[in-house]
Amino acid sequence: MLEIKIYPMQVLKFGGSSIGSVSKMNSVVSLLNDGKSRVVVFSAMAGMTSSLSEVADYLYKKNPDGANEIINHLEQSYCDILSELFLASSYKEEAQDLVRSSFDYIRSFTKDIFTLFEEKAILAQGEILSSSIMYFLMKDKGIKVSLLPALDFMRTDKNSEPDPIYIREKLTKLINENDADVYVTQGHICRNAYGEIDNFNKGGSDLSASLIGAALSAEEIQIWTDVEGMQNNDPRYVENTAPVEHLLFEEAAELAYFGVKILHPSCILPAKLNRIPVRLMNIYQPEFHGTLISNKMEKRTLKAVAAKDGIIAIKVKSTKMLLAHGFLRRVFEIFESYQTPIDMVTTSEVGVSVTIDQEKHLDDILNDLKKFGTVTVDYGMSLICVVGDLDWANVGFESKIINALNDIPVRMISYGGSNYNISFLIKTEDKVRALQTLNNTLFN
Repeated sequence: MLEIKIYPMQVLKFGGSSIGSVSKMNSVVSLLNDGKSRVVVFSAMAGMTSSLSEVADYLYKKNPDGANEIINHLEQSYCDILSELFLASSYKEEAQDLVRSSFDYIRSFTKDIFTLFEEKAILAQGEILSSSIMYFLMKDKGIKVSLLPALDFMRTDKNSEPDPIYIREKLTKLINENDADVYVTQGHICRNAYGEIDNFNKGGSDLSASLIGAALSAEEIQIWTDVEGMQNNDPRYVENTAPVEHLLFEEAAELAYFGVKILHPSCILPAKLNRIPVRLMNIYQPEFHGTLISNKMEKRTLKAVAAKDGIIAIKVKSTKMLLAHGFLRRVFEIFESYQTPIDMVTTSEVGVSVTIDQEKHLDDILNDLKKFGTVTVDYGMSLICVVGDLDWANVGFESKIINALNDIPVRMISYGGSNYNISFLIKTEDKVRALQTLNNTLFN
């Protein structure tokens, strides 16, 4: 059996906003031009996926003229980018040929039957274009670089879950066959178990980077954006926020779920299971170490506050619940039947309150719940969470957090389900005041 040698390296992922302009593209190449061994994962350029989705929408509606108008506009915008990127370069013509070929491929779908399979093939062109352009730009700058198509190694199984054994085998073989300092590939896109072009869900480029890092036993996975690393509160609403230097994987997952946009929760698990740290970096401040996410716990420390809007609270009150068994199961089965996840749960002897974040099947859910008791609904709510080392043995943390909200009405409190999170349900109109008060009390 052929022994596959894996070299220690980092995996870097650059989102669409990080390569959304010529200046940003050049900044990224400057970051990578230091001779270090890396795999670099690129998302589609900012706005490209939305534009390609619009092309697909026109094709579903059998309007090829509308689709071609968008395709022509996109092709011209890419040609303009190439003209500015490659002022006097031998790689300009190769990049132009690639762009023409890609858009001709997209146009080919305007002349045939259009299904979900064709849509995914079109959407994949966003990542293929961005990574190829960055590949040519790196070659132009003298970087020893190799382009590894994600469709050659990234695959899901028959359950639409990533296939880590296949990914590791194919990727390491490709790397050993191509001698380079930097290996460029695409995020988000893959093939399914039947060999068809597919993609991961939202945040898929983060997951791609995490899967690649796990396959290569990487030293570190870096997620680069054009904003500062994870903050200890929402700077849009709160004064005097500060960067978070370190988070436990579980803490990062809690924050991501509660609305922190910089990291998608799906990317955490492969890195966590393989004990690979994830670092959140800013292309405008590469000298700062960013936010490091790892399996290392910082004891007796509160890390951050986050909020999630659009929450609906539902309360079911019934004397049938008193000393009865099976009541909660029947209530939860209603939400399961409508594929509606529950965020928070609190119970009493004669009632249960839950929160959800979608209204799609709300009327049907409420009608079914009324079979069990009196149902009341609160709209316009927000979930506030405080994340950190909230083990029950840390005396004083809970009271400090609760006292900070002593003049804000709290509808529900959840504590004990996790050692890393305490959550409150409040009216959205009180959210900004709650975030600022918690920030002043806990961090300043």
